[in-house]
Amino acid sequence: MDEVLASVAETIKNFAVIYLVDITEVPDFNTMYELYDPSTVMFFFRNKHIMIDLGTGNNNKINWALKDKQEFIDIIETVYRGARKGRGLVIAPKDYSTKYRY
Repeated sequence: MDEVLASVAETIKNFAVIYLVDITEVPDFNTMYELYDPSTVMFFFRNKHIMIDLGTGNNNKINWALKDKQEFIDIIETVYRGARKGRGLVIAPKDYSTKYRY
């Protein structure tokens, strides 16, 4: 996931910024956002948490590694467009539920 984040940073620099946070050094939000996975991606827009419906039941975050750069860029673009319209919950461009292989 680190490679995907680093590789898309230049592409999405006009509408998104990626921050890496070590949850052991900054434990303030660990219980609020249930941060305990090795890799978690969350979205914020103007200091507001943006939820995304990925079909997994957990709308707060992505807690698995995405390997496809373009797929991650599509998710970020969808979140950005939905957040600009004032939506607190954005629908993902693809269903990531367990009944589909991803």
